[in-house]
Amino acid sequence: MALIAAGALGWVIYHYAYDHFTQAAADQRPPKPVNINDVIKATVTALTLIGAVLAGIYAYRKQQLTEGDAHRADASQLAERYTTAADQLGHDKPAVRLAGVYALARLADDWKEQRQVCIDVLCAYLRMPYEPDPSLPGHKEGEREVRHTIIRVIRDHLLKPQARNSWSACDLDFTGAIFDGCDLSLSHFHGKVSFGDATFSGGTVSFGDATFSGGTVSFGGATLSGSTVHFGGGTTGFGAARFNGATFEWGPLPVPAGA
Repeated sequence: MALIAAGALGWVIYHYAYDHFTQAAADQRPPKPVNINDVIKATVTALTLIGAVLAGIYAYRKQQLTEGDAHRADASQLAERYTTAADQLGHDKPAVRLAGVYALARLADDWKEQRQVCIDVLCAYLRMPYEPDPSLPGHKEGEREVRHTIIRVIRDHLLKPQARNSWSACDLDFTGAIFDGCDLSLSHFHGKVSFGDATFSGGTVSFGDATFSGGTVSFGGATLSGSTVHFGGGTTGFGAARFNGATFEWGPLPVPAGA
């Protein structure tokens, strides 16, 4: 069919070119006969140009289909990695949960379109019930290390806001989470950050030299009982911070001026 179509197109172009050259020859004084070689050359040239255009369109379309297939394959692979990492986070063994933390962090770096979703899962893990005291019911072996690893991973992605894999512009929801010590110093928080109803129950929580700008940070309803929370150094950008309803059971929290 392609050969038939090409032949028919060539026949039409040939007759069109022949008529054109015939008219041009007739308009000359004195009139000259039509040069068949010129007609054939014009026909071949026109067919070559049309073939080149069609070949370019075909190549472009093929490239689009190939890129589409590759994108779908990448998306499918990323979705599988997400499912695997999420399953690891729910595992009984702490070593497997730790592997899930790092796998989900790497996935957030590679999957920019769903980076916020991966971060939400890590934050949601910190919001789950947690008993840090080994002598009390509900305590899970290795859980403290898993949670502190999540916090370290998040903090590592907040240190350089201009980096390609920075999480500084993402939202962080720690609502109701229990912190028994963590280091978020030097972090850059540019999105919405919530420590609302969070409990700081032990250890040292450091926000030293952290930057809160471009978003909002809330400590509303947070409870500080037995934990030292540090906002020293060059902590900046507290104009959008809210501490309404926070409870300080052992002394006041050192909040920067203007907070």
